[in-house]
Amino acid sequence: MLLCIAYVEISGPGVLSDRQFGDAAPLLDERLLFQPAKYPEGNWQPTDLEYEDVNFTSEDGTKLHGWFCAHEAPIATILYIHGNAGNITLRASVLARLQNQHHTSVLIFDYRVYGRSEGMPTIKGAIDDARAARMELARLAKIDEADVVIMGRSLGGAIAVQLAAEEGCRGLIVESSFSSLKKMAKRYFPASAALVPENNLNSAAAIKKHKGPLLQSHGERDTIVPFASGLELFKAANEPKQLIRIPNANHNHPQSAAYYEALDSFLRSLSATSK
Repeated sequence: MLLCIAYVEISGPGVLSDRQFGDAAPLLDERLLFQPAKYPEGNWQPTDLEYEDVNFTSEDGTKLHGWFCAHEAPIATILYIHGNAGNITLRASVLARLQNQHHTSVLIFDYRVYGRSEGMPTIKGAIDDARAARMELARLAKIDEADVVIMGRSLGGAIAVQLAAEEGCRGLIVESSFSSLKKMAKRYFPASAALVPENNLNSAAAIKKHKGPLLQSHGERDTIVPFASGLELFKAANEPKQLIRIPNANHNHPQSAAYYEALDSFLRSLSATSK
């Protein structure tokens, strides 16, 4: 189900319990969204990735952790916002590809309570965490925040849209994400969907505020986030925009060669317009 997806696997139906987060329990949509894997779960010493540990704080003082994967001559600087399950370690191969094949510098971070990050997961908190990560990446890369490329997958795509809508970005990349959290709740939990606020991760509304370039991809046979939901998001976006359809692909299937060609062209076009 959508609300329990990882980037590389589906974690299966489930709802977070109050016991996991103490007295201040998450709201319904937050219970369904976040499926964290805490340190030491995962491979925290990937051998095919050059990275450095980064520690920074969110707006409310929550301590966060990420990996900065620098390239000596990057064509773009990317903030990568991952999906809702696991932690940053599950995305090591994606980071290696972005760093080595697409020649980019990348910062990936864990939302609060994921991996080595602290705190309790909330939608507002996750957006605040992404905002703090963008600020930290700009500092590390010695660039303006507006020059950061924001890239998100699934839940991370929704948070990427929210962040891009705030103050813009060099470019926005969205993979396998949805148009509206409330609509997805209606699909999976119709009896409880009324409890999900309309404006929580309403990506189709937020993306209208993004005025920069957009590259979007979606599997045509996605049974988790239906292709129609991704198409609704794409139609709401401003030009310039490009949608790469991944034939016969479900939610967690690999991207296609055509997508990676488009991604490389997209990133290089951003580099050219920044000069």
